[in-house]
Amino acid sequence: MHWGKSVSLLNDAANAADEPFELYRDDWGIPHLRARDADRLAYAQGHATALDRAWQLEVERHRAQGSSAAFLGPDSVAWDRFVRQARLADTARRCHEALDPGTAAWVGSYVDGVNDGLARGAARDERFARTGHTPTPWEPWVPLGIWVATHILFAGFATKLWRERVGRALGDGAVTLFATDGPGTAGSNGWLVPGDRTASGSALIAGDPHRFIEDPGVYQQIRLSCPEYDVIGLAVPGIPGLGHFGHTGSAAWAITNAMADYQDLYVERLRPAAEDGAVEALGPDGAWEPVHRHTETIAVAGAEPVEVEVLETARGPVIVHEDSADQTLSLRYPPRVRRDLGFAVLPALLRARTVADIDRALDGWAEPVNVVHAADTEGGLLHRVAGAVPLRDPANRLRPVPAWDPRYAWQGWARTPAEPVQGFAVMANARGIASPLGVEFAPPHRANRIRELLSGSARWSAKAMADVHGDTHLASAEPLLALLPALDGLSPAARALRERLLAWDRHMAAESTDATVFSALRTAAVRRFAADPALAALAGAPTGPEVFHPWLYLVPRVGYALEGLLTTPLLPALDRAAHVRAALEETAAADTPDTPWSQVHRLAPWSARPDPDAEWPGLGGDHDCVNATSSVPGFTDLSARASAARYVWDLARREDSLWAVPLGADGVTGSPHHRDQLPYWARCELVPVVTDWTRLTKESV
Repeated sequence: MHWGKSVSLLNDAANAADEPFELYRDDWGIPHLRARDADRLAYAQGHATALDRAWQLEVERHRAQGSSAAFLGPDSVAWDRFVRQARLADTARRCHEALDPGTAAWVGSYVDGVNDGLARGAARDERFARTGHTPTPWEPWVPLGIWVATHILFAGFATKLWRERVGRALGDGAVTLFATDGPGTAGSNGWLVPGDRTASGSALIAGDPHRFIEDPGVYQQIRLSCPEYDVIGLAVPGIPGLGHFGHTGSAAWAITNAMADYQDLYVERLRPAAEDGAVEALGPDGAWEPVHRHTETIAVAGAEPVEVEVLETARGPVIVHEDSADQTLSLRYPPRVRRDLGFAVLPALLRARTVADIDRALDGWAEPVNVVHAADTEGGLLHRVAGAVPLRDPANRLRPVPAWDPRYAWQGWARTPAEPVQGFAVMANARGIASPLGVEFAPPHRANRIRELLSGSARWSAKAMADVHGDTHLASAEPLLALLPALDGLSPAARALRERLLAWDRHMAAESTDATVFSALRTAAVRRFAADPALAALAGAPTGPEVFHPWLYLVPRVGYALEGLLTTPLLPALDRAAHVRAALEETAAADTPDTPWSQVHRLAPWSARPDPDAEWPGLGGDHDCVNATSSVPGFTDLSARASAARYVWDLARREDSLWAVPLGADGVTGSPHHRDQLPYWARCELVPVVTDWTRLTKESV
């Protein structure tokens, strides 16, 4: 080691006793934190996150409270109304009250760190001055509020509103007609390669969570070190610890969405009670029960305040109760029933040394329900489901059920499945280990493709995993293309286009012009299917609360279910060949120039305050590729959903691990590390994980 570096490190160690924590950064600006104990380290994590992500923290905090419209304006009212009606903040408070003292103190230390760093972090970001928003101190329950608000729509209870609409329009037998066991937006990839298939002889865990891409990013690369543990991983800003992805040195874990169904909608019958202003609901024993009722006011920047009526029955908060809605619906979700978000698991994961430690910790996992991969340096492997899923009638999983019928009450909690790891373990939201817990899953294409790619070698390394992450093969294109050979009466241009598409390699590669042409054909087919008289009853504008409208539009539903609609017997009047023929002719007649896919398939992230001058890269991949950059077939080629991070955990040498996020470590627009990883991420390249403290730069705290 360099003598000067040695002296510097000795001085750092001597000074550490006088500092609450030490903050180092690598060449990517990623924070590496060191403290004397776990609670001080939680403080450090909160403080460093506030320095880097103050704007993001405040947006998420107010979204969790239903108060974001106060500085973001009228566009945020629909979300704030839902949060208040669903009582998310109240649920977070209840879950915080139920925490064990040790976990409560740990979470409190994180919040103290946030509060002490917010002012300095806000001073770095001009969005605070632009909106006039001034941070106020967080309350101890806020991280739990951010967690429940982030994941409340993960289980897709809003899909039950769509299935209800389909059932009414097309009959009860058609409620799963648009099931996402065809192209869909939900999901993530994850794979575990045991040591007998790697060059090092130790396991590799790799993958990528698919979420809506946000600016700043939804995952934060970070390192947390104290005498008790030293862990690298991906944190959710606003949440202490590393709940989803982490490497402790001797053990590592990663998750994907299990696609489990664990939230229910109940049709409620309400009536005025004898007491003035009171409301009653018909309960499962035939008696009328009191309903909690109060009103809240949403402050709105630049507009009049909005008053919200909050109702809650014995089933749960009422989230649909409008003149435009056909039903009054309450939402029953496990954290509100159990007063538990599983936060005690978070510090336990940081302390894990083996797969057995991870497995025991995850027995307490609650929300959301995940499939987990884990491995350790002793050869231990884990493939299991973790989370809280209620036992109830199968009908509850499909659509809203009557609150007054005792048949639909919850009857305890399901056991979460586990499987031995035999060969490669792959999790890509398809049917498999979590099948008993869900209704709709992702199609098998991504999982099958990952297995196919992994089978091509028995000497995998962390660097080689980038090729798997970047794969662009679109297996779900086959059903549409399979209809082309039988089409007759085509124009010369359409025949030429058919031959071109049948010769295409099925890769949505960034440079592929054939991929662009295929997307144009798919778009035309989706729009023609959606306009078919057989689906006319589903074509109207959505009604009910605005926050659920994205689940209720027909064109995206057809786009994601196109693979199934091409073969289902449930719509005998649908002339598929005629629609595909017309779509082919339409695409051929458009005579669009040969445009690389990446020129039309560009990243379009969400931001609470978009940067009007931002330029976003073009991408390869598509919603059903391993490189899952989701477009919305029939609506847009832009990609708002993709890999919110990519990672490879190497159990042989943690310093050989790799990762990347869509933007960068810093949440402040224009800072050097705000978007420095974006070019690498767009090309599915990974950057090194740094674990050597001598390669880091210390920053004053």
